Amino acid sequence: MTDTHTFHLNLLKIAYNNLMQQDDFKGEDTDPVNLEFLDLFAELVAAYESHDTGAFDLGQDLLVRLVRAYPQYVHLVARDLFWLFGGECLHFMSDEEIEQFQRLDEALAEADSSDNEVDYMQLRQAIIGDQSQTRH
Repeated sequence: MTDTHTFHLNLLKIAYNNLMQQDDFKGEDTDPVNLEFLDLFAELVAAYESHDTGAFDLGQDLLVRLVRAYPQYVHLVARDLFWLFGGECLHFMSDEEIEQFQRLDEALAEADSSDNEVDYMQLRQAIIGDQSQTRH
């Protein structure tokens, strides 16, 4: 059974690992600004993992910074994270994506209000499918 927190934490770790592999973030001549971004991303992963409420502001700030400073790497971050952190991140999502994630949230809320346990991955697959995961 996959819960939402575990699912999103795994996506954050995957995004961090993907970014670490990019030339802009590794090597002896790496720009300190890029290293700071990567360090903040590692902080985000740790904050989210420990259920720190500040993770949501940090996540939103970092994803917006990613889009503006490193647009070539946006595809390495799952669209689910843009929805998770919300706010200004939503400006970088299509109307179709937003509608799909809204339906997913509504289904989760309905299951929660009925005290039904739900496997997040199965529900997400039923509503969104694989398309948003392949469009990181």
